[in-house]
Amino acid sequence: MEIASSQKITTFLMFEGDAEEAMTFYVSLFDDAEVVHITRYGAGGPGKEGSVQHATFSLAGQQFMCVDSPAQHDFTFTPSMSLFVQCANEAEIDRLFAALAERGTELMPLGQYGFSPRFGWVNDRFGVSWQLNLPA
Repeated sequence: MEIASSQKITTFLMFEGDAEEAMTFYVSLFDDAEVVHITRYGAGGPGKEGSVQHATFSLAGQQFMCVDSPAQHDFTFTPSMSLFVQCANEAEIDRLFAALAERGTELMPLGQYGFSPRFGWVNDRFGVSWQLNLPA
């Protein structure tokens, strides 16, 4: 007997001041994307007034959460956790890679790597890691 669960797992991105800029950038890259909800810190809150206390956005039907943490941390994003995007065609992979690599770091330039006819891996300007793949 299968028991229905209300549990849901959502990717959570923690920024230190540029959550809204990152979220807006990501939503601009994908067709089926939107900011679902955003709550901002007020004048008396622990975070900078107007910064993102909590936001939810979706990319291609997948929901993500993000915040601007008021606390400084000794860590940031790591490529060991990345967002993997199956691209529909060469134009899409080229467009996404160019946009995400701008002011970012290319970990694996777009190319043929044996496991894929066209693949690239990049850390974007916010430190989030993206793997872009064009399936065979």
